[in-house]
Amino acid sequence: MKELTQKIKQFVEERDWDRFHSPKNLAMALSVEVAEVVEHFQWLSEAESMGISDEKKTEVRDELGDILIYLVQLSSKLGIDLIEAAHQKVDKNALKYPRERVRGKALKYSEY
Repeated sequence: MKELTQKIKQFVEERDWDRFHSPKNLAMALSVEVAEVVEHFQWLSEAESMGISDEKKTEVRDELGDILIYLVQLSSKLGIDLIEAAHQKVDKNALKYPRERVRGKALKYSEY
């Protein structure tokens, strides 16, 4: 993760783009990229979404790359360790969604 963060930082510095990369702008850009992933699956059935073409998969891969780039930049700006944050969130979710109560169910924690 540190190597990727540094590579992105260098890319941005070489283009003098850091002044545009406030947390607000990065969050907005992140949401746009997520919407671009959604667009690839918007009208597909569940089964169709599982079997997208290699060409479509490449397009989705590129959008996921954009998402990760903006996410890394945003977390770096805010001083948040993404790996640590993900571990902590999984631990919180384990408490919120005990496996013995939710196994095989797609309910929100407030519904069980």
